[in-house]
Amino acid sequence: MIARRSLVLAALATPALAQDARPIRLVIAFPAGGPTDVIGRLVGERMARFLNQTVVIENRGGANGNIAAEAVAKSDADGNVLLYNTSSIAISRSLYRRLGYDVLRDLTPVALTAAAPSLLVINPKLGVTDPAQFTAWARANSGKISYGSGGVGNASHLQAFLVMRTIGAEATHVPYRGTAAALTDTAAGNVQFMCDAFNTAYPLAKEGLVRPIAVTSITRAALLPDVPTMAESGLLPAGTDTGIWQGIMAPAKTPPATVQRLNAAVNAALADEEVKARLAGMGARPTPGDVAAYARYLGSEIDLWGRVVRESGAQED
Repeated sequence: MIARRSLVLAALATPALAQDARPIRLVIAFPAGGPTDVIGRLVGERMARFLNQTVVIENRGGANGNIAAEAVAKSDADGNVLLYNTSSIAISRSLYRRLGYDVLRDLTPVALTAAAPSLLVINPKLGVTDPAQFTAWARANSGKISYGSGGVGNASHLQAFLVMRTIGAEATHVPYRGTAAALTDTAAGNVQFMCDAFNTAYPLAKEGLVRPIAVTSITRAALLPDVPTMAESGLLPAGTDTGIWQGIMAPAKTPPATVQRLNAAVNAALADEEVKARLAGMGARPTPGDVAAYARYLGSEIDLWGRVVRESGAQED
């Protein structure tokens, strides 16, 4: 049985990139059992095989991932304590008035791991079936409609806000303590729509409890090929992708050779056919690449979400 707090993932086999008697602590910034945790554990297990080194998974949820980020930022920069983060780390830089770390100063990118779209879903009783109808409905009912989210400044909040801003409609934001409750209320009709991570919204959409209108990714999702993207439908500016991504970071000043070694292990893990198949089953895709690519992408995401946070007026202490 998988422990709620941590799981020791033993190094199982070769090919090994290096050996170290000490385990790697992979600190996942969200609770056990959630979508980030599931993928983080999968990647950690495969990393262990290629590193020939034990990887210990530690869940430290809270404050939109900032508790884990601060803890790792203050850890020894020896490559044995890593942060498994999501795109929330780019949002937090603008959302929070006070942070105990600076993502650009105190952490260094190691590798992107996976990306998944979010789904714009609505209550089926609205009778809206496609993006054009959604846009017309939202404009006709501007100021009278509401959407749920996982909390103020959560990606689900900012994604829906950006859709409303793009199509020129107003809707009341109703924050919940997590997207699960917001999704339940969308299905019940207590709020009319929301954006949520694909792997949590898809099962309800498949059962007909909510209706998928569009995906945030640049290309359509393989599991829902008939559902258009937001960008192609005019719900987001052309070329915009506001999906969820995940990655691994290390404390700043971690030796470059160590970072490169870890990056190689992540990329090897993402090339594993079982990993790719399991990600596909969750509506996600592997995102291999080098350290510099992750650094550039992180900078672009900080810029994007900084603008959205300022426009939305969202702020947290």
